Amino acid sequence: GGGGISCVLQDGHVFEKAGVNVSVVFGQLSAEAVQQMKSRKTLKDKDGKVPFCAMGVSSVIHPKNPHVPTVHFNYRYFEIEEADGTKQWWFGGGTDLTPTYLNKEDAVHFHKTLKEACDKHDPKLYPKYKKWCDDYFYIKHRGERRGIGGIFFDDVDSPSKEEVFQFVQSCAKAIVPCYVPIVKKHRHDPFTPEEKLWQQLRRGRYVEFNLVYDRGTKFGLATPGSRIESILMSLPLTARWEYMHTPPENSREAEILEVLRNPKDWVH
Repeated sequence: GGGGISCVLQDGHVFEKAGVNVSVVFGQLSAEAVQQMKSRKTLKDKDGKVPFCAMGVSSVIHPKNPHVPTVHFNYRYFEIEEADGTKQWWFGGGTDLTPTYLNKEDAVHFHKTLKEACDKHDPKLYPKYKKWCDDYFYIKHRGERRGIGGIFFDDVDSPSKEEVFQFVQSCAKAIVPCYVPIVKKHRHDPFTPEEKLWQQLRRGRYVEFNLVYDRGTKFGLATPGSRIESILMSLPLTARWEYMHTPPENSREAEILEVLRNPKDWVH
């Protein structure tokens, strides 16, 4: 039951593909989805079924210019009813940045803006959720992160529903100030065909993470009646895979790879 709205911009002047999904859905969790969730939570299902309600907003933006980074954010609320009638609820989400080329000023600005949003609620949150983000957006078979991180959290159900909701709102309101200034700064930067090629190869890594590891994508694909086009909205319009591609040593391409393999502390 329920539904949502998907808005996608394609072949824009600045964004090659940009989408926003807003959804409010409810129903019975499939056995596959229950099993996936049981790895993180203890659920008392009834005949293998668990009633649920989920809502959230998510967006992925893939710019044309390789000097403008890709951004992703998703903030969500989930509620389930167990066999004995008790309800469990939690919030999850995060915001992360995936540049093709490293710009240290942009990385510091992005992380500092997210840290300020977290610090309004508890100074311990940013370092905790920054590490969670680095660990979550990890492409195991490549030994590298998807991007330069941000914040990520899941299963947050304390101290109270209202306090967690206030925190999530602060995180969501930080998206425009943490990202839009970077877009405005670089959208007219000149770029070469070689730089565009590197962007396409990095997008290939983005696709690999989303289809192999991303929990949201896997949950959506395991939910009966889900809208596949909306679930796969996060994928770029174009990407590329080359056999055994290795960037030259000491190149800007090698520089971003080093950061993806060894995450940095950008705010201290």
